[in-house]
Amino acid sequence: MPVSQPEAGELVSITDLSHDGRGVCRVNGKTVFVHGALPDERVQLRFLQRHRKYDEAEAASVDQASPDRVAPRCEHVDFCGGCALQHLSIEQQRQFKQQQLLENLKRIGQLDVTPEQLAAPLIAAPWGYRRKARLSVRYVHKKQRVLVGFRERKGKFVADCQHCHTLHPAIGERLQQLAELINAMSIRERVPQLEVACGDDSCALIVRHLLPLSDADLDLWRDFHSSTGIAIYLQAKGPDSIQLLVPEQHQLAYAIDAGQINMPFAPTDFVQVNAEINQRMVAQAMDWLALRGDEQVLDLYCGLGNFSLPLARRVAQVTGVEGSQDMVRRAQQNASSNQLHNVCFHMADLSVAPVDLPWQRQHFDAILLDPPRAGAAACVDMLAASAASRILYVSCQPASLARDLGQLVNQHGFKLEKIGIMDMFPHTAHVETMALLRRG
Repeated sequence: MPVSQPEAGELVSITDLSHDGRGVCRVNGKTVFVHGALPDERVQLRFLQRHRKYDEAEAASVDQASPDRVAPRCEHVDFCGGCALQHLSIEQQRQFKQQQLLENLKRIGQLDVTPEQLAAPLIAAPWGYRRKARLSVRYVHKKQRVLVGFRERKGKFVADCQHCHTLHPAIGERLQQLAELINAMSIRERVPQLEVACGDDSCALIVRHLLPLSDADLDLWRDFHSSTGIAIYLQAKGPDSIQLLVPEQHQLAYAIDAGQINMPFAPTDFVQVNAEINQRMVAQAMDWLALRGDEQVLDLYCGLGNFSLPLARRVAQVTGVEGSQDMVRRAQQNASSNQLHNVCFHMADLSVAPVDLPWQRQHFDAILLDPPRAGAAACVDMLAASAASRILYVSCQPASLARDLGQLVNQHGFKLEKIGIMDMFPHTAHVETMALLRRG
């Protein structure tokens, strides 16, 4: 239960980091998760919530600091929920994520990874990387102003932030400007969200509004576009209601495969959040698959074709499968605009086991999959039954990855050849992974 007034506690020794980046200690035999604390530190606790099996606290002060502790770049880090690990050096953040991966593989997948199998982490610039985000908006009566940002660490309120160093600078350095703009609107209390999307050359904001905008409100956003170049979309209801306000025409896009492929996308489309890591991830996938040029390749959970189109430049035929008809249509458009005619896309719900679908009857030499956090449990038997000699698995959740790899290796005879993390979300506890399996 919540502690009505934060309770000061004794000095304790932190022994570990939890999967979400909180320090771990024990007080009177009970586990305590401590925000802002690191292993090998002695901190004074401030209790936040009591539970039957564990408690939650924060570090009120650090009596003995870890050598891996660094000063957070952001002054909002104590209350903003956007980051969990700014107080840990970036090198140790990556070590922590790698250790999380290895522990999940061991505990869930019963897999031991040798040094020869473990690839070096994919890394990039740790700031200004986030090109997709949903920002909460709230008018606070007590403060008589609007707040724009991520939720507070405890999740209930919008964090009072003037900027964000992880967001693309075009947006991250304008949080205060956006808050002031919305505060000047006639419907300032009825704007709950801004959705951020940035391509290589432009950014867009989708303004969610629960009441119609006045002419003066529209002029505020037109002026914002004129001064910043950021495209403005309006969303009155569901996703189908999104309309471009300014400019008259706008298209987000990013380049991959050493600039050889241009990928247009809509502001609401899923794209990898970190553009630089995505470039390196695609390049590493092509390298690990060691393609000869005559292969048939299956790309599951293919989205807009982020992997399908680079694959199509290197093999005889690519088949992409995705659960959204809109994404399938846009993937095909992207293939056509890049003059790639050896790739076709199909819609299928991959959260359930595919059964005798036309594309399943094809022969595939290799399979690439990039599932959501739930993993690919429904597809494991299909993967094992295919003739593919190698499977490249891109994951955003170590636990589901470990479960699926454990089945493929321990039950179906595949061999784990390479595996490594990709630091897609610096300063958070999110772990992205790439793994290559070969048929044993």
